[in-house]
Amino acid sequence: MLGCGNWGQNLVRNYSQLGALAAVHDPDAIVAGAISAQFHVPAVTLEDILADASIDGIVVAAPAERHAALADRSLRAGKHVFVEKPLALNVPQAEDLCRLAAELGRVLMVGHLLQYHPAFQKLLALCRNGTIGRLQYVYSNRLNFGRIRTEENILWSFAPHDISMILALLGDQVETVTAIGHNHFHRNLADVTTTHLTFSSGPAAHIHVSWLHPFKEQRLVVIGDAGMLVFDDQQDWEQKLKIYPHRVTLKDGIPYPKKGDVRAIPVDAAEPLALECQHFLDTISAGGVALTDGAEGLAVLRVLDAAQRAMETRRPVVMAATPYFAHETAEIDAPAEIGEGTRIWHFSHVLKNSVIGQNCNIGQNVVIGPDVRIGNRCKIQNNVSVYPGVTLEDGVFCGPSMVFTNVHNPRAEIERKSEYRPTLVKRGATIGANATVVCGHEIGRYAFVGAGAVVTHDVPDHAVVAGNPARVIGHVCACGVRLPDGDWADAVCSACGDGYARRDGVLVRTSAKEA
Repeated sequence: MLGCGNWGQNLVRNYSQLGALAAVHDPDAIVAGAISAQFHVPAVTLEDILADASIDGIVVAAPAERHAALADRSLRAGKHVFVEKPLALNVPQAEDLCRLAAELGRVLMVGHLLQYHPAFQKLLALCRNGTIGRLQYVYSNRLNFGRIRTEENILWSFAPHDISMILALLGDQVETVTAIGHNHFHRNLADVTTTHLTFSSGPAAHIHVSWLHPFKEQRLVVIGDAGMLVFDDQQDWEQKLKIYPHRVTLKDGIPYPKKGDVRAIPVDAAEPLALECQHFLDTISAGGVALTDGAEGLAVLRVLDAAQRAMETRRPVVMAATPYFAHETAEIDAPAEIGEGTRIWHFSHVLKNSVIGQNCNIGQNVVIGPDVRIGNRCKIQNNVSVYPGVTLEDGVFCGPSMVFTNVHNPRAEIERKSEYRPTLVKRGATIGANATVVCGHEIGRYAFVGAGAVVTHDVPDHAVVAGNPARVIGHVCACGVRLPDGDWADAVCSACGDGYARRDGVLVRTSAKEA
């Protein structure tokens, strides 16, 4: 733990409760000593923490101007790094950190806390499943009386959380940023700011933040064409999230508002910071990508930077189109379509006429195409080739070095492109490391192909298959947790509560816990 100030102490408490706190460091020896005594861990120098091989991850909770330098040193020491928001104070620093983390294969996570709040997670799920229809507008108020900072303005102190939530909700390219700030106590530090965002697909958002407000308010309002959702973090847990089924209908070209009955949405009470800290530990353990990883932190920082420039110039800032990130060693052949938020890493090659969806993660030494279709939110790990004839639907996971084929009887001297057999991997399926999928087959929705398996037949929805040739050995929930074995007529997932049943020998989902 680097930094034991006001917020750092909350992080210390949570990592201590999770049994993961190894040591603390703070430039103030008195503060470090008090934390050391309270939590029974050594207070040591920064050099000692960086050199300690038993420490896998470092949490940076220092003042914002030190975030980039401390994260850089920690990554270069081989540590996984959690950085409190913001990731850095300028975009080039954040870009350098993302590249460094990718090159070293380290987790880089940013402390955008509200992404882990159970109420926001529920709200996000409701928006994604269409509960309030097409999103039109989002606004967020984060207001309080104090604590007034002198090292950063209110925009950089409060707004990162709101920007992070809004980007997660709208998932689209920000087109313009307009911001107005007012300085009452410091010539160069705004105490109150209002930021307005427009998005390429039509929605808009505004963010109002202030530490000169008579009472505390933390409220997010999401407007859809079929309803509205309100996340009010100042309410008790049973009232934090509400749905307003209000909508506007047109009659003879005239809009008429129609109100519905407001109701609270149940939310499981849990400390967001504890969930965030556990996520960092889980990501290190599993070797995955954090929900608020460096790329997400960079996206938030780009908006912050644009808002700051808009305040200073008193003019809207038009955001440069940055739909995806490709490492400098990656090759992208034209024409190819790559969705916003997708990341393509070292020595990977996307061949012409391929389409890759939004928010995908393409690992190192991956070949895609030509003429391949990949859905949104797919993860393709290192050393995978996705050949012509292979289609991945949304949310597919391809483990390291797994193999697709596209012809049954290849010969080096005989061209068989006309004999390619299609392979379809359906939504949410997982293919384990070193598995082989023989062409001409389908992998069902949310199926799970075990590591090293050889698939020679279609895999049913939700089936777990393993071996050579792969055989069904069980079933798995959409959330990834194994369902109980046995000849049951119905079952409930122990993790998420979804219900399943066998019908005509096929597993089907019979009920889903409310998103």
